[in-house]
Amino acid sequence: MASAKSASPRSKAASAYVALLRGINVGGKHSLPMADLAAMFTNAGCTSVRTYIQSGNVVFSAPRGVDRLARLLAEQIEARFGFGVSVVMRTADEFRKVASSNPFLRSGADAETLHVAFLADAPDKRAIAALDPKRSPGDAFQVIGREVYLNLPNGVARTKLTNAYFDSKLATTSTLRNWRTVLKLVELARTAGDLSL
Repeated sequence: MASAKSASPRSKAASAYVALLRGINVGGKHSLPMADLAAMFTNAGCTSVRTYIQSGNVVFSAPRGVDRLARLLAEQIEARFGFGVSVVMRTADEFRKVASSNPFLRSGADAETLHVAFLADAPDKRAIAALDPKRSPGDAFQVIGREVYLNLPNGVARTKLTNAYFDSKLATTSTLRNWRTVLKLVELARTAGDLSL
């Protein structure tokens, strides 16, 4: 059963963030202990650090912007564990907006088929327009800001709407989360924001 793990004290003047790591495999060659990951965030000056499941989801508070934190953590992980990862950051407010803006949920799609690809950078409008809506018959996607909302009734393992596809076509890095994980991270981010007050 998935669980959240707390790893740091409160912060009195901080904002809540969500970090999403791409390239962490549960039980695979790119396995990264969540306790070690949480410690890296704490050592970087973050507080109220929590991890969720083993695939690289971290909620934390920080007293200032985290523009350099993603790069710093990626470098530390590669130096210590010997493999590269990408770290995509969102503020807690941005994450809540993602959860309240899913176009497929509003149209009545089954929540179990929904996923979100979080992009490291905002894609070019021409690149978005060039995406193929028929690439994976039965599946659908919509790009809104730095997120790609996906409805994958055929299953994430069968879809052709993959991280590699969006990375290539949108010239950025993406990391995918299912809708259940998105909602859980919103809940944890709200708690982190309360602890930082």
